[in-house]
Amino acid sequence: MLLTDPFSRRLFLQSSAAASAGHAFAQEKKLRLGVIGTGGRGQYLMKELNKTGQVEWVALCDVYNVRRDQAATIAGVPVKLYNDHRQVLDHKEIDAVIIATPDHWHTPIALDAMNAGKDVYVEKPAFHRPEEGMALVKTARATKRIFTAGTQGRTMPQFADAKKTYIDTGIMGKVAVARTWYTSNSGYMDRKIPSGFEQKPDGLDWNRWLGPGPKIAWTPQVYFSPYRWYHYDGGPIMGIAIHVVDSAHHWLNLARPLSAVAGGGIYFYKDGRDTPDTVSFILEYPQELIVTFLAESLTCPDIKTSAGVELRGTGGTLMAERYVRDIAWEFVPNKRYTPAPAAKGPGPQAWAQWNLINWLECIRTRQKSVANEEVAYYSTMACAMASMAYRSGSKVFWNDAWNLPA
Repeated sequence: MLLTDPFSRRLFLQSSAAASAGHAFAQEKKLRLGVIGTGGRGQYLMKELNKTGQVEWVALCDVYNVRRDQAATIAGVPVKLYNDHRQVLDHKEIDAVIIATPDHWHTPIALDAMNAGKDVYVEKPAFHRPEEGMALVKTARATKRIFTAGTQGRTMPQFADAKKTYIDTGIMGKVAVARTWYTSNSGYMDRKIPSGFEQKPDGLDWNRWLGPGPKIAWTPQVYFSPYRWYHYDGGPIMGIAIHVVDSAHHWLNLARPLSAVAGGGIYFYKDGRDTPDTVSFILEYPQELIVTFLAESLTCPDIKTSAGVELRGTGGTLMAERYVRDIAWEFVPNKRYTPAPAAKGPGPQAWAQWNLINWLECIRTRQKSVANEEVAYYSTMACAMASMAYRSGSKVFWNDAWNLPA
């Protein structure tokens, strides 16, 4: 039976952690954390971590003072507030940091944090380019830091338990197709800018926000919806495909794709973006299977977001969904190959709590996390190859220079 109740799942993970550590986390000293990037996502992660009772907030960083102040109220204790992430990393007492900045800052901040001796939770995608991903893995290994990527599908019950029940047992048999999708994501709409932001607020450091990205004048569309521009997010290929492609990797124990092809374009939102509003790609793997992906934002905002993975193999089909809660997973057998009965069930929405709990557990035990740097590298590289294929209009093949050293 699949574990779908979030509290049961959380207790299961905590019990597992307690067994490996020798005693319950609640009896241990709280972990001291910093947050770099305290916008909506950073604040959400803080709230989820507060529920664990295992953390103490020390310092917060954001380029916008309003968001820093909002996050300070969530911390619930006096904290230091900064504009520059390096000031957070100067705190020797901080054990680990959450990195929830715009995506173009993920790699440089994660590298700085690990080199400063901090464990890291990095929102997805951890990087855009192969050399960045290689640097993250090498640094995590050299510094022996715990690295967790924000691809929480690996720990969501409907994905994690379906893998154990139907894939690891061999019920699914030979899988040749993993179909993935992430449709109606409103982050890629032509979004209305809040009143008052036609001019940059005084408390927002725009040059700092741009950081390693292209230097442009204050553009509220970029600040409020960076997902639409390649240099700041990578569009739907890097920004949301990573979630479900990573789940396909997790289910099927995939690493290096052989090749990638992609198609799509800016078919509706003629708003200056340089990433597609409609896109599809195909990844081929040496295990003799393909992973496909489809995304579109034309149906926003009135069509509910859907994102998931469906396997098609000799044992039948297996589906898990991130947002549809009444039927969050379903197995349909091919009776020619398996006596397993058809089954389906509910599940929780795409919460990060299980991924965060696993991260805290691994900080204490010094074991690799479920979404560690190596699996994050290969899943992100799969999307990077698809992005290369889309932008070049040609098939992209795996380059052996991208292999991780043993």
